[in-house]
Amino acid sequence: MFRLSCCLKRRCSISSKCSKILGNSFNTYIRPSTMTVQQQNRNGSNLSMLNINPAVIAVEYAVRGPIVIKASEIEQELIEGVKKPFDRVIKANIGDCHAMGQKPITFIRQVIAACTYPPLIDQNIFPADVKERSKEILSSINGSTGCYSASSGLDIVRKHVASFIEKRDGYPCDAKNIIITNGASSSVKLLLELFPNDELKTGVMIPIPQYPLYSATVDEFCMQQVGYYLNEEKNWGLDITELKRSLDEAKKTCTPRLLCVINPGNPTGQVLSYDNIKEIIQFAKDEGLFLLADEVYQDNIYDEGCEFHSFKKVLHDMGSIDDFQMASFHSCSKGFMGECGLRGGYVEVLGLSDDVHYQLNKLQSAQLGSNVTGQIAMDCIVNPPKEGEPSYELFMKEKTAVLSSLKARAEVVFNALNKIEGVSCNPLSGAMYAFPQIHLPEKAINKAKSLKQEPDFFYCLALLEQTGICVVPGSGFRQKQDSYHFRMTILPPMEELEIFLEKFKQFHDNFMKEYQD
Repeated sequence: MFRLSCCLKRRCSISSKCSKILGNSFNTYIRPSTMTVQQQNRNGSNLSMLNINPAVIAVEYAVRGPIVIKASEIEQELIEGVKKPFDRVIKANIGDCHAMGQKPITFIRQVIAACTYPPLIDQNIFPADVKERSKEILSSINGSTGCYSASSGLDIVRKHVASFIEKRDGYPCDAKNIIITNGASSSVKLLLELFPNDELKTGVMIPIPQYPLYSATVDEFCMQQVGYYLNEEKNWGLDITELKRSLDEAKKTCTPRLLCVINPGNPTGQVLSYDNIKEIIQFAKDEGLFLLADEVYQDNIYDEGCEFHSFKKVLHDMGSIDDFQMASFHSCSKGFMGECGLRGGYVEVLGLSDDVHYQLNKLQSAQLGSNVTGQIAMDCIVNPPKEGEPSYELFMKEKTAVLSSLKARAEVVFNALNKIEGVSCNPLSGAMYAFPQIHLPEKAINKAKSLKQEPDFFYCLALLEQTGICVVPGSGFRQKQDSYHFRMTILPPMEELEIFLEKFKQFHDNFMKEYQD
């Protein structure tokens, strides 16, 4: 009852918050009902905006928000022949690799094809190691991907995930601690669902700027967002003093129980150093916080001086493994694979008692487990072809090409953005995004506020309508007050990315001239 009542009390503030962020586009989500209040009251069993779960209204997901909806409408208008100052929409709003033109990794798709349609295995289409892998997987699911897997995932896949983690970190990994999920996003929800909402709500510490999955899920579960600011002046660094400030402030209104860290960062692209990770673990340990380590971009490291260190490895190095609770996430959606649509991922959970672990597995059982095709994709990623096997050379060639191209594109975007007056961008050390700051004139800020829009929303909407470029306003990721950003992916092919950057520069220069004080 408390969860529901706490949400109802927040209803007015929720609507106000959404209106402020979305501006006039708020009606894209919440359209006035054609029924009168009296009619709705008479038909109280009918779902309406008066009786919908208010936690749903609180949920925001800017990556697919009103700017993106508008982009889709413009695409349809172009198809219908409506004249625009551009001939197509360039969607740089979401980390969807294949939608941006990246080709699938051959080995992954061959194994999936063979498992999905087993008669292909005997037709001499695939290399020997693909056939062997497919038969091995099929033997564990009664010969068909149409079968349910065990709730926590196929045993063979969990075994291979454990071996992958052992090889990566140099420490043992128990497959019993692993659950295969429909992407990392469902892993996050699975973990958050374990935590209670008492008289003081559960607080979840999330980085600002943050990936909207976290704020959306925290709102969905009627928990409390506890934002801690990344330091833009230090390449989006994570300062322990800021974690402490945020935690102490949050204790006045909630019970902070979880600390989320995204490494490499989304949308900010920073890569945490080994020593910084040690500090974060020690902070979480000292404060009794459950650590959520979002590590889905662990393959996406571009700066020569940067290296990915898993939180689990550092935890082991510190000798703190026995008395620390954490979960780490990985996914087949990012990295060099980009298999977003297959929805494969896993979570490794450490430090839970057997009783609590049983409850976690029970929650996953209620979902009947994750989709088998996504599990197969995850298996190919954590157990790729080995040197000497027929598929190894092509696999390594494709993997290297993707990561090398992403690194080149990260450098091009960083250099191009920082040459534009009124734009500043930190190095893109990892992940797949740039999160530049736009230094808007006061006249533009006032114009946006007169329209009841966030200034960066106003800017990004104008960018879309004038150039066809679709990016996400920084306000959708949260940001420091009176600072304005946008997130863009580095995923478009290089030739398209160069067009993007040139069109963006022209737009920005014209925008600044139009609104100069």
